[in-house]
Amino acid sequence: MEQTFEFTQNEKNEALAILARLKEDIGDTLKPGDERKLHEHIIDAISENKIQRDIFGLNPILHALQTAEIATHEIGLKRDGAIAVLLYNCVQHDMLGLDNIKNDFGQSVANIINGLIKVQSLYRKNPVVESENFRNLLLSFAEDMRVILIMIADRVNLMRQIKHTTNTEAQRQVSEEASYLYAPLAHKLGLYKLKSELEDLSLKYLERDAYYMIKEKLNATKRSRDAYIDKFIKPIQQKLEEAGLHFHMKGRTKSIHSIWQKMKKQKCGFEGIYDLFAIRIIIDAPLKLEKMQCWQAFSIVTDMYQPNPKRLRDWLSVPKSNGYESLHITVLGPEKKWVEVQIRTERMDDIAEHGLAAHWRYKGVKSESNIDQWLANIRSALEAGDDLEVMDQFKMDLYDDEVFIFTPKGDLIKFPKGATVLDFAYHIHTGVGNSCVGGRINGKVVPFRQILNSGDTVEIITQTNQKPKRDWLNIVKTSRAKAKIRLALKETQKKEGLMAKELLERRFKNRKIEPEESIMGQLITKMGFKEQSDFYKQIADEKLDPNAVIEKYLQIRDQTVNTGQQKPTRSAEEFEYENPVEDIARQNDDALIIDRNLMGIDYSLAQCCRPIYGDSIFGFVTVSGGIKIHRTDCPNAPELYRRFGYRVVKARWSGKGNGQYAITLRVIGNDDIGIVNNITSIISKEEKIVMRSINIDSNDGLFRGNLVIQLEDVSRLNSIIKKLQQVKGVKQVTRV
Repeated sequence: MEQTFEFTQNEKNEALAILARLKEDIGDTLKPGDERKLHEHIIDAISENKIQRDIFGLNPILHALQTAEIATHEIGLKRDGAIAVLLYNCVQHDMLGLDNIKNDFGQSVANIINGLIKVQSLYRKNPVVESENFRNLLLSFAEDMRVILIMIADRVNLMRQIKHTTNTEAQRQVSEEASYLYAPLAHKLGLYKLKSELEDLSLKYLERDAYYMIKEKLNATKRSRDAYIDKFIKPIQQKLEEAGLHFHMKGRTKSIHSIWQKMKKQKCGFEGIYDLFAIRIIIDAPLKLEKMQCWQAFSIVTDMYQPNPKRLRDWLSVPKSNGYESLHITVLGPEKKWVEVQIRTERMDDIAEHGLAAHWRYKGVKSESNIDQWLANIRSALEAGDDLEVMDQFKMDLYDDEVFIFTPKGDLIKFPKGATVLDFAYHIHTGVGNSCVGGRINGKVVPFRQILNSGDTVEIITQTNQKPKRDWLNIVKTSRAKAKIRLALKETQKKEGLMAKELLERRFKNRKIEPEESIMGQLITKMGFKEQSDFYKQIADEKLDPNAVIEKYLQIRDQTVNTGQQKPTRSAEEFEYENPVEDIARQNDDALIIDRNLMGIDYSLAQCCRPIYGDSIFGFVTVSGGIKIHRTDCPNAPELYRRFGYRVVKARWSGKGNGQYAITLRVIGNDDIGIVNNITSIISKEEKIVMRSINIDSNDGLFRGNLVIQLEDVSRLNSIIKKLQQVKGVKQVTRV
């Protein structure tokens, strides 16, 4: 029996309280009848029992009210955004149509809800949402930016509500998306408070031990940290007051997430992070005196504390392109601790904290094309506090030169505008491109000339007998595809030339003629060809008749014999044999053969497992299109196979290993006299093995050492490991 949806008493109390606050926030923008119609639609949805609690057991009506409050109170949306949030569930569950929404609440509300539905459809494609491409697609797909702002508000609300859930798997998935999708989106829009909250909550749910460890350490050190900040600030405060400046100062502790990121980056414990806070001096100065008073404060601070000139950041003289203005300096404070000091005016601080989406690039988020100005306008509209009608003009005018395409597995790839199905095929794999005969876009069969549009899901159709044509160069848009087509055409011409040469040689043999190389050279020249390949291509294309070629050959040979001009016979000593096939093999000795023995693939060796010639390996297609080669026993291999199995390709070494690979060996043994000499002596005696470095650490009668050596292949590696293991006192030799 279907469970009836009901409010608990606590949920009713909270819902009524939020409604009162919402009315206070947006009451002046509500139209007559809005409250009555909203109430009717929500009551109808509850009575029809079409709305149910979600996988976390949350009340969807209360959740919508909470999200609407975040969207209005913390982000700045007004009537249209709040109503769209409250009615989205009704439309999603087919209890209301967009036409009804338009008639009751206006086109703007209908557009926002339609945008939310469209964006949700992207998730059903199961994309790789952690990519920058997906964030950009999301921004270009949502024609009304309020859609993105509501999505951020909804995720913040969800992250706040799931702290006690028992559904840990769903909690993990929600937290991962908050970390790699919603936090960067909030950052791009300058919603720093919400961005930090998303990051901290994600860390709390995903790496609970790390989160609580840092939180407890911060709490434990708060008193000493506050005392240090007070000790640092007081003398500066006195000097600034003596200089007649009007200002206030504050110490800002870094977020738990940013501290954890620093600990991982610097590979140290909490105690190793020294810049847990920054001091901010905010001056109340007239516009004309802003720069002068900031530099005056800078002079006072650096007179008192030794500055680090390498850490000076002057965004006063030349503000950032996003409008950010400030002076940053790191000084050596009391107890020899480095402290970051930021100096700015009230106006500068207001822009940095709330307006113009400051810090877009400052925190490492890469802005693309004209997105800065676009988002700045949105931020300005938020700051203006109006009804955000200006949002209607923000349509899909971003990324005019880019499209974002899904693979059948949900991976997202960026192409230039005008790219075709054939471009997509060559991006996937050279072999796929060479054999492409068409594709399916969103399930519909199309020719490979079809131009791609953002949001398309593309699947390639291939045939084994398909071969690249020269006119394909006019179909593709990307330089990568053009290069691969040219290479394929060159290979095809080479193969056809060899076949044509064999055909001509058989015809000579049938007529019992032994062709001479010198006369063949004369023949090719006299027939107007500069290259042998062009001559044989004409035969392969049936533009030259082999019989006519033989007749011409006989004519030139007879003329040469009659005039006695044939070249003298060369002695065996002077004879040199050139084997072009062997030359090619030598050039490609260290090439990798991927899948069906295709050579010349753009690849690089993965740094995580450092494969060398002879290792058992596999290839992994990266987002940029190149192939990373990993050892099959790479520590990252299981995760790559599990999450991205569709991007894993078979790989094997070909030719002979003649390169030099740097390998680190971990050696553990008894700390006996002379053992290190014995180890280094063995390595020095080995041919073609070079010792790069050695690092030995001894403790409690044991030594541990890292040896970095250069060698050719895995067989030499196994040999040297075996020899080192036989050294008296050596307990273990492993490859790092």
